[in-house]
Amino acid sequence: MEYMELKKELRSKVQERMDFVKDFSDDEVEDTIDDVLLGENHMTVLPVETRKRLKKELFDSLRRLDILQIFVEDSTVTEIMINGKDHIFVEQNGKLRELDIGFESTEKLQDVIQQIVAGCNRVVNEASPIVDARLPNGSRVNIVMNPIALNGPIVTIRRFPEKPITMERLIKTESISAEAAAFLEKLVKARYNIFISGGTGSGKTTFLNVLSHYIPSEERVITIEDSAELQLQGLPNLVRLETRNSNVEGCNEITIRDLIRSSLRMRPDRIVVGEVRGAEAIDMLQCLNTGHDGSMSTGHANSGRDMLARLENMVLMGMDLPLAAIRQQIASGVDLIVHLGRLRDKSRRVLEIMEVMSCEKNEIMLNPLFLFEETGEDDNGIIVGKLERKGELRHGDKLKAAGLS
Repeated sequence: MEYMELKKELRSKVQERMDFVKDFSDDEVEDTIDDVLLGENHMTVLPVETRKRLKKELFDSLRRLDILQIFVEDSTVTEIMINGKDHIFVEQNGKLRELDIGFESTEKLQDVIQQIVAGCNRVVNEASPIVDARLPNGSRVNIVMNPIALNGPIVTIRRFPEKPITMERLIKTESISAEAAAFLEKLVKARYNIFISGGTGSGKTTFLNVLSHYIPSEERVITIEDSAELQLQGLPNLVRLETRNSNVEGCNEITIRDLIRSSLRMRPDRIVVGEVRGAEAIDMLQCLNTGHDGSMSTGHANSGRDMLARLENMVLMGMDLPLAAIRQQIASGVDLIVHLGRLRDKSRRVLEIMEVMSCEKNEIMLNPLFLFEETGEDDNGIIVGKLERKGELRHGDKLKAAGLS
């Protein structure tokens, strides 16, 4: 009997023994699996490792994420992409590859999807086929179902490191220079408003986590996210807020805009918005301009200058304001833009650190502080370059107020 057929037969026998009226604990499920395996005569001829593998995979298929579980637990895997039941890709150690395994049926994949969304109080079905969720280990999950996804359920899992990445590690991997890191540490402590921009997979959330390590522990910080994935450390007075979709039970939708407005009544020292991608940009800018210094957020953009243009467009989604007024709000609210990029060798680097100066003649003026300059490639195809200092900070009032000038 082939392995997959054996596994399917054994799972059916385990399910037959389980009373689905009763809520089985994980230990009881494992005991039931052991009983079934011991009752199979042909199991004794299988190698010990094969029996251990069968037990784990049976348990994962009943109580975990089936064939995905081993990759969710693997710290070298950063992304899992499921394009229907038969096509699964993983990004491991920076390289993307397709697995030679798949789900036994679309129904089994849908069961796993429902298990994921139920774990964070979300709903996904034909009426609401797109949802963002998260796993217990903090991994971010995006799900697209029929009828939107034509080749079966689409699941994308972004796995974050178990141990938060530190600035020391980013310096070691040359993602940022020691000089720029020390500079940013001072600005975070001095409560400069910082916006982190970059493309998909450039490391914006990771970098935001790293910068948050410099926030003084006595401050009250409120984080606002679509799907909670920030890992702010060492902050005892931390409030974490997450959006909610509307559902058939009558629960109303809670948006990023709702959470930002509510957070202003929570006496925050700083507000950290995981990502600004729409009309909430106007609320975020109002926070930055109403005394909540030291706030931070991220956004998708191709450069620091492009991030400003995108902010303008996002503000217009939420409120019809003159462009000159929007630019004045951005220039007075955002102090610094840190732009990240993923280069052709797949490395993630800080490419720009720009000071937002002022709005002159209806144009936002930027002061380049650090720029990444590429000098070539080594024998392994790794890009060689350095984040070079290009200018000095012009607005040093917050540094002086914090005694850090």
